[in-house]
Amino acid sequence: MKEFQKVREIYTFKKEELVDILASDEMTFYNEILPYAFQIRKKYLGNKVWIRGIIEFSNYCFRNCLYCGLRRENKNLKRYRMSIEEILTCAKKIIDTGIKTIVLQSGDDFFYKKEDICKIINLIKSYDKTVAITLSIGERPTEDYIHFYQAGADRYLLKHETSNPNLYKILHPGQSFEKRKDILLFLKKLGYQVGAGNIVGLPGQTLEDLADDIIFMTELDVDMAGIGPFIPQSNTPLGGYKKGDELLTLKVIALTRILTKNTHLPATTALISQTESKIEVLKKSFLVGADVVMISFTPDEYRENYKIYDNRKKIFLKEIEIATKEVGLEISFDRGDSFKRCIQHQKV
Repeated sequence: MKEFQKVREIYTFKKEELVDILASDEMTFYNEILPYAFQIRKKYLGNKVWIRGIIEFSNYCFRNCLYCGLRRENKNLKRYRMSIEEILTCAKKIIDTGIKTIVLQSGDDFFYKKEDICKIINLIKSYDKTVAITLSIGERPTEDYIHFYQAGADRYLLKHETSNPNLYKILHPGQSFEKRKDILLFLKKLGYQVGAGNIVGLPGQTLEDLADDIIFMTELDVDMAGIGPFIPQSNTPLGGYKKGDELLTLKVIALTRILTKNTHLPATTALISQTESKIEVLKKSFLVGADVVMISFTPDEYRENYKIYDNRKKIFLKEIEIATKEVGLEISFDRGDSFKRCIQHQKV
């Protein structure tokens, strides 16, 4: 691997250098890459770890992605859809907690028309106009994105999963990476704070693919990037494959932090779910550059069936408090808007 001291002076990496670092041994990563990623994190984002409240309001999905437990052909999943009233009750709990970002997530479920999503956005904003709303509801018709933004949605999270077009096509029947890229660019043009993100350890994925993912997120200049390991779900075609590697996932987060500088990077539930020690993995995530954690406010009877992958764990505020304190950081319930734009306004 090229001497890291020389690389870091120019704040960038070529693809082959990224691959070398991804292939490096654990000692090299922890001694050289991790400290620099944490330094960049503190320089560009300070000491805060932003808390988001997430509501997973439907586990129905029109898509049939090979790795996801919500895929439409999974007949072993107990399906649910929350009513608008249930969603609003959860949103009020988030607001009452003091958290200033609400994430609305579901499968690609067209049962909820654009008018329904707009109504939910409007009602949440009527409770507290200072709250930021992030939508994570998949690929929708173009006019839906426009209406959601006009209704008051602030952010849109649409992970790209992999930037390898051939692998993307295999994993996402009937979909293409180019279309997803075009949607992300359109969302940025509309004015959304935009999130992408990839899965580390997908069957058929290479280190070169991961390097391309990092480069893609850097060039897209995403406001947020959700990076987590592949975790097999037993009722999917990929249920028998091995899970993604924790260390490799941490490397991808660290390199994304170094290259994107001030992009918001969550300590993902997928990464935390891989171990018994959630606090220790939270600490590792913060040390490599993560600065966001999402806490689920989905009612337990629904959340247990939001089986994107198996053995999904719930993160509690107390665990985050302990982890942040032990690495010299502090929790913030603020909106935590994108550092990439001067977004001072709050849409009503």
